[in-house]
Amino acid sequence: MTAAPPEVLAELQELRVRVPYLTGAMVASTDGLVIAHLLANAEPDGVAALTAAALGVGARLTDAVGHGGFRELLVNGEFGYVATYAAGTSSVLTLLATADANVGRLNIEARRACPRLGALIDGAFQRQRQP
Repeated sequence: MTAAPPEVLAELQELRVRVPYLTGAMVASTDGLVIAHLLANAEPDGVAALTAAALGVGARLTDAVGHGGFRELLVNGEFGYVATYAAGTSSVLTLLATADANVGRLNIEARRACPRLGALIDGAFQRQRQP
């Protein structure tokens, strides 16, 4: 994908408004390429690559224990959260939040945004493949 649809960046900006203590948001392809981001204190390409690696481990883990396809992964660090959510068939949403964030609110808003993001990105990928 050469450029993300503008609606993808708008959705990330809306998430920053709706989720208190959210410090960053990114949509990446499942193979680790940045599609759109609002990251100020992290290197987008590195976060996208690490997200793809985490996605791979998460997908293998859910498959190994018979829990179906990957949906989301939450990492709780000393200073905050990194949450990754499946967004359509070809992308993931990754959110960064401080330790003060309400994880329930983070999950609710991300789960609402993912179908919209997935439809936008999957549609853009399909349009690019068409001659």
